[in-house]
Amino acid sequence: MPRLLVLLALAALTPPGPRPITSKDLYQFKWVADPRISPDGSLAAYTLVQVAEKGDKYETSLWVVATDGQTAPRRLTSSTRDRAPRWSPDGRTLAFVRNATDTGAAQIYLLSLAGGEPRRLTDVAKGAGALAWSPDGKTIAFTSTTLPSDTAPPDKDKSDVRVVTRAVYRDNDEGWLDPTRHDHIYVVDVDLGADTPAKARAVTSGNYDEEDVQWARDGSQILFVSDRVDEPYYDNPDDDAFAVPKNGGAMAKTIDIDGPIRGVAQSPDGKSYAFAGWINPAHRQSYTQSAIFWSHDGTITKLTSGEAEVGSSVTGDQHPPRGGGGGPIVWSADGKGLYLATTEHGRSNIVRIDVATKAVESVTAGAHDVVAYSATPNGSRFALTMSDGTHLSDLYALDPATKALTQLTHVNDDLFKQLTLSTPERITYKSFDGTPIEAWIVKPPDFSPTKKYPLILNIHGGPHSAYGETFFHEFQVMAARGYVVLAPNPRGSTTYGESFGNIIQYHYPGDDYKDLMIGVDTLLKRGYIDEKRLGVTGGSGGGLLTNWVVTQTHRFQAAVSQRSIADWAAWWYTADFTLFTPSWFKEPPFKDPQEYALRSPITYIGNVTTPLMLVEGESDSRTPSGSGGYTMFRALKAMHKQTEMVVFPGETHELSRSGKPVHRVARLDHIIGWFDKYLANKQVSEAP
Repeated sequence: MPRLLVLLALAALTPPGPRPITSKDLYQFKWVADPRISPDGSLAAYTLVQVAEKGDKYETSLWVVATDGQTAPRRLTSSTRDRAPRWSPDGRTLAFVRNATDTGAAQIYLLSLAGGEPRRLTDVAKGAGALAWSPDGKTIAFTSTTLPSDTAPPDKDKSDVRVVTRAVYRDNDEGWLDPTRHDHIYVVDVDLGADTPAKARAVTSGNYDEEDVQWARDGSQILFVSDRVDEPYYDNPDDDAFAVPKNGGAMAKTIDIDGPIRGVAQSPDGKSYAFAGWINPAHRQSYTQSAIFWSHDGTITKLTSGEAEVGSSVTGDQHPPRGGGGGPIVWSADGKGLYLATTEHGRSNIVRIDVATKAVESVTAGAHDVVAYSATPNGSRFALTMSDGTHLSDLYALDPATKALTQLTHVNDDLFKQLTLSTPERITYKSFDGTPIEAWIVKPPDFSPTKKYPLILNIHGGPHSAYGETFFHEFQVMAARGYVVLAPNPRGSTTYGESFGNIIQYHYPGDDYKDLMIGVDTLLKRGYIDEKRLGVTGGSGGGLLTNWVVTQTHRFQAAVSQRSIADWAAWWYTADFTLFTPSWFKEPPFKDPQEYALRSPITYIGNVTTPLMLVEGESDSRTPSGSGGYTMFRALKAMHKQTEMVVFPGETHELSRSGKPVHRVARLDHIIGWFDKYLANKQVSEAP
């Protein structure tokens, strides 16, 4: 064979070398969501989320894998709209939720692990969700907003006019709210041999929502959390815990504190409860940190303190966009300890808390993010999903006694083997007053300290959230395009304690802006950043701060503000939630308009010289565009300043995290295109 043909043949057999990650790699990502371990700990079911072929939606299917790590996962359901797997107490059946169509009501289905096709269990008009098996496996409880009138013949004369009487009338995720509908508890009998759906029975009714539904250990009652107040936005948060007989009847309050309650877990002997929440401080705070409490013998004991935040609270753009998940409080079999996830300094891990001594012991450790988890009833084995700076979440089995982790899935390995990724560098620097600020630096894969690079300061939202040890697609793509990314956790961020988070109350934006600028100065001192090619971007609270940055300094050559706030007063009047209590401002804007104006970027719009792109979701009611991007854009155009606005139809505040895949890719392309134009001197002829 001629030498040329030999070389061509060898080239055809050689796998392609690593390449830079791109925005469009999102189309190939797979997400492991809602891990559920079987009662005996031998299997783990999960929801696999992936992008549909055309890229305009997500598909979800159920999978199962042995927790010994010796066999490959296998698919359980053929539908592309299955989620929320829940094991029966005997481990032989999975209940799950399926949407027959993209817009159809979700119903509960049953799947025997012995084989066969799933069987539909419920037929409720507005769908079923949040399902939980009774301890004896004979009944399933779930929530639904279904009303008796839903089964009545349609009223042809019913008006479509909305009459609004409550201050909260829209929700960013749900759209317009119907004040007549509430999440109530239903039960349905499980007959594995039936061919038709069973009749569901309402256990609760009325004008309030029931959440965190679960069964009491003895199966006689259903436990839930609720705020039984007509208009709760006038007061501090104050959800209580309740129990109701499994067949309905009078409900009893089981836990009552002056503050919100979440994740109630009954002890193995049924005599006490653990839960997450907080006691409202004497004066309303901007940020109050959650803690773990133990309710026993008529006494409520706070078990945690310090900087650790309860749960997985690292912000990122690659938590599963569908499929759900979460993490319960798990009792040890002897009732002496609790297992749960906490997040500290941007790292999320499983810990064990001794209820008698309050001692906290690490069960997992490392620079990663425990995204979701579940445990066997006796807490002897866990299934959890975990991510870090260069890996999307995969499924692991955890033995809390030995602290051994076993990886069970490798859903993105084939793709990631083709990519060159950058390992984020964690740094700490001192701000103007000596306060330590933590940040992550993501550098180009071929980084050389002898070169000069453009910088993108990326500001997180919240403001009470935190960057950390999780995979961030946006950072990786920016780095692959030749940018150094700086992602700081300025004061106001979570996972550094309540004082650090609450310090910006009544001063936002304020000293957090100084933290960000000193972070930029810190990188400039390292010598590899070109001070004439600085960019800044952020979403939500990060969008507000981006607007603030360009109105306070001229040092940035390009900026992209996403889903932002420009006018605090306009936002106060139009956002989907209220600030009726003095958390961010002491008074409403009609009482203290000057304070709102002083902290609003639009007040200083005349200072802007930085070319500014505004990215907006057309259906965003968390930061409505009229009080944010639209305002900045119109003002800048009036002054003939360099600006552009990109509006995504149908998208909410969750555009970057769970918006349509095609929109998420386009969003990132627009942002990087803007920076390419002004920081890299690249010709960008038209919007991507």
